[in-house]
Amino acid sequence: MHLKGLYTAVITPFTTQGKLDEEGFKSNLQFQLHHGVDGIVVLGTTGESPTLTAKEKQRVVEIAVQEVKGKAVLMVGTGSYSTEQAIEQTCLAEQMGADAALIVTPYYNKPTQEGLYRHFAAICQSTPLPICIYNIQGRTGQNLQTATLKRIAAFSSIMGVKEASGDIIQMNEVLDMIAKDFPHFSVVSGDDALTLPLIALGGQGVISVASNLVPGAVKALVHAGLEGNFKLAREWHYRLLPFFKAAFIETNPIPIKTAMSLCRMPAGSCRLPLCDLLPQNYEKLAQVVKQLPEEWIAHG
Repeated sequence: MHLKGLYTAVITPFTTQGKLDEEGFKSNLQFQLHHGVDGIVVLGTTGESPTLTAKEKQRVVEIAVQEVKGKAVLMVGTGSYSTEQAIEQTCLAEQMGADAALIVTPYYNKPTQEGLYRHFAAICQSTPLPICIYNIQGRTGQNLQTATLKRIAAFSSIMGVKEASGDIIQMNEVLDMIAKDFPHFSVVSGDDALTLPLIALGGQGVISVASNLVPGAVKALVHAGLEGNFKLAREWHYRLLPFFKAAFIETNPIPIKTAMSLCRMPAGSCRLPLCDLLPQNYEKLAQVVKQLPEEWIAHG
């Protein structure tokens, strides 16, 4: 399996009572498929996985397999700061029908680089499921260094990395030192605003937050870049940039769920400890959303 194109890290919608909105989730998945995304990621940061119960996580995967399997790549977030738990969750995702797993580097306990290597080595030795590593120092407190990532990339089940370090120099190093040596290894952006720069350097796409609301437009940007049409890709980038910025005006996924609610899409509020946007940020986001072309969010 080759990691390439637009993958949407979907939200988990909740009802007004704070419960999992199953019908709303199905509707959002169909919206993504209608716009032809290459893959869908559930139970990621955007899906509020830290605040979902084990039963809710299982139900989310069940619904996603039912709606997405065979129509787009289904990737499930299975990371943990416990290697044993990460293995259990990844094996369960495999058994339930996931096509791949997104595994964040362990957070909070701050392992050494050797510990990070052993963590992923243990997972790769426990399941054949294709794995995309998620490197995001801003949330984990630990950067996966390029030399360590190269050791991990030698495992055949490692399909690539979601690079959300925000460091374009590091991304360039990963492409230069790893991707060219391992044909099975892809580098995709974890930041919507850095999608085009990364593709220009040789990256293969994005795991996107913004595409929850505007999948067709983000897909147009990604595929124009991958096809080498950088003039068109730049046009899409600058058209989307105000929304890319607004979607991260506060902690993700607060702004994207708010934007979707403004557009009458199933979303609901975030679960505590995440809370509603500050009033001034709500107004800024609402103004940006109001300017989005209607066809970008059309359901067909």
